[in-house]
Amino acid sequence: MTYSINIARVEKDLYELAKFGYNEKDKGIYRQGFTTEDREARHWLMDYFKRCGLQTHMDGAGNVCGRYGPADKPAILIGSHLDSVPAGGMFDGTLGVVAGLECVRIIQEQDIPLTYPIEIIATSEEEGRFGGMLGAQALTGSLTLDWLENAKDPSGMSLKQAMADQGLDYHQALHAKRSPDSVKAFLELHIEQGPVLEASKNTIGVVEGISGVFKWLIKFLGKADHAGTAPMDLRSDAFMGLADFAHEIKRIIDENGTDKSRLTIGRVELKPGYAHTVPGEADFTLVGRDMSEDVMRDLADSCRKALSAIARRHRLMFEYEQMSWLEPKACSQQIMDVFEGTTQDLGYSYQLMPSGAGHDAQFFTDITPTGMIFIPSVGGVSHAPDEWSHWEDVEKGCNVLLNSLIRLQKTL
Repeated sequence: MTYSINIARVEKDLYELAKFGYNEKDKGIYRQGFTTEDREARHWLMDYFKRCGLQTHMDGAGNVCGRYGPADKPAILIGSHLDSVPAGGMFDGTLGVVAGLECVRIIQEQDIPLTYPIEIIATSEEEGRFGGMLGAQALTGSLTLDWLENAKDPSGMSLKQAMADQGLDYHQALHAKRSPDSVKAFLELHIEQGPVLEASKNTIGVVEGISGVFKWLIKFLGKADHAGTAPMDLRSDAFMGLADFAHEIKRIIDENGTDKSRLTIGRVELKPGYAHTVPGEADFTLVGRDMSEDVMRDLADSCRKALSAIARRHRLMFEYEQMSWLEPKACSQQIMDVFEGTTQDLGYSYQLMPSGAGHDAQFFTDITPTGMIFIPSVGGVSHAPDEWSHWEDVEKGCNVLLNSLIRLQKTL
C-alpha cells in the first residue's frame, strides 16, 4: 500500500512561509539567519506545530523542533533549513521542512502506527550569514565556542549579538547537541539547485552523498608596470598567470578527476586595478569538489604543481592559503535502497547522484544514518527570486519521502 500527500496543503504552507522576508521590489526572499524575518517564520512554524499536536520547542541554536509519536524511542528526524540567502527563493530549505510536516499530517490522518517518533527539524543559519549550517552543527556536536564568540557577518554584526537580538543566548547553542542513541535517522528532501535532473528528465534524485570541498585563496605576485612602456616579453604579469591557470583546469580534471569533480575560480581581484597598469598581483579563490577524498587530494596536488610551473613561466611568485577542507560524506546505503524501491513502486523516474552543494544532511552523517532526495530545479536556478520547482515534482518528492518514512519505521 502507498500513500499520497496533499499537494494543495503543501503549496499553501510554502506560500505562507514565503511571506516572511518577501521583497515586493525584486520578488526575492530576505530571511537570513537570526534576523527578525527569520524569527517570525520560526514562531509561525512553532504555532503550526502546536496546532498539529506536536511536542514543540526551539533549542538554544534556534532550531525549531516538532515531535510526534512514541516518547521512549529514538526519533527519525526530517527537515532542512528555514533561512534564506538575500534575494532567495521559496523552495530552498523550506521545502524539506514543509514536506516533513505534511508527512506527519498524513500519518495522523491515516492513523498509521509508528515504531519510532518523527521529529521535524527546521535548522538555523544554514545559508552562511555567519558561516553556515550552524543549527545542524549544533545538533550534531560540531559547533564550537570559538565560532559562537568570534563569528561576524559581512556587515560586521557579531553572531552573539544577532542571536541576542532574537532572544537567544549563544552559550545555550552548545546544549542543542543530540546524542547518537537519541536519533534513528535523518531524512532531507531538497531542490537540486542544479540542471541535472531537468536535463535527464528524471523526477527524483537519490543522493549518494555530499561532495567534499576545499577552498584556497591564491595570489600570483608579479610586477606592476606601465602598460604602454613595458614590452610584452619583459613583463611579470600576474593576470597572465591567472589566465593560464584557468585554462589548465579542464586538463587537471581530465587527468586527475572524475565526472563528479569540480574546480571553480569564483572571485578575482587584480591589483593595482588600473586600466593602464600591468597587474602586479592577482588574488583569486579556487574551490574544488569531489565525492572521493583521495581524488580531492590528487586535484589539489595537481593544482599546486600547475601553479608552480605557471609562476616560473611568467616570472611570478605564488602563494596559497587553504581556507577549508571538508571531507565527502556518504549517505546510508540502507536508506538509499528504500528511496530507490519506493520511487520504483510509485512509478517515478529517478537517478543516483551526488550533491555538489553542502547541506545540513552532511553533518548528520556523523551521528546517524542519513538520506537525501532531490527534485528538479527549473533551469537549475536557485538562490534567486526565480527559483522554481514544478508542483508535480514537489508532490512526487513528498510522496517518496512519506512512503519511505513509513517503510523505514519497519526496517531501521
